Amino acid sequence: MKRNPTRELVAQLAAQLMCEHGMRDFSAARRKAARKLGIVDTHHLPGNEEIEAAIREYHAVFHADTHPQWLRQLRTSALQTMHMLSGFDPYLTGSVLDGSAGRHSDIDIELFTDNEKDVEMYLLNHNIPFRQADCGHRHGRRPVPCFILNGTLCDIRVSVRPADAVRHAARAGGELSRRASMTQLASLLAQETSDSASA
Repeated sequence: MKRNPTRELVAQLAAQLMCEHGMRDFSAARRKAARKLGIVDTHHLPGNEEIEAAIREYHAVFHADTHPQWLRQLRTSALQTMHMLSGFDPYLTGSVLDGSAGRHSDIDIELFTDNEKDVEMYLLNHNIPFRQADCGHRHGRRPVPCFILNGTLCDIRVSVRPADAVRHAARAGGELSRRASMTQLASLLAQETSDSASA
């Protein structure tokens, strides 16, 4: 594909805004970057995947010494939480999975069950502090329920989707999101440990 310097500039600035200023929303970061660069035509701005790639590049350049260890800690925390919520078919998604997570990132976990109240009761019965929030996702016309847990490293955002939705990848900003099961995440962590030991 032919390079587009304007898209690359917007992606790089959006990545910086998300890494250094804690912006979570790709659309907001994209628009703010375009405004800062004086770009009026918003029809050819970078997509989420281009910004994610720019974020990974930003970490590789500016946080090469600390980012891999931080990412491993976040993924380990995610796996521990998924084990705790294993009865609800948990999957990791978002920046911790794709490798673009930074110091301002949260851990995003999706659960699949037809009764969100079961999740709430589980958290209450196990004395797990949480607050309910709007994760900004929808399933059809309904907002997706979201519980935010206080993790030791960051907030853990747990969204609850219908059981049959596990067959379909959720869309984030119009783009298909990726997700990993406990087994897949454990394999990823094991591979990272092996790679760092042989480096």
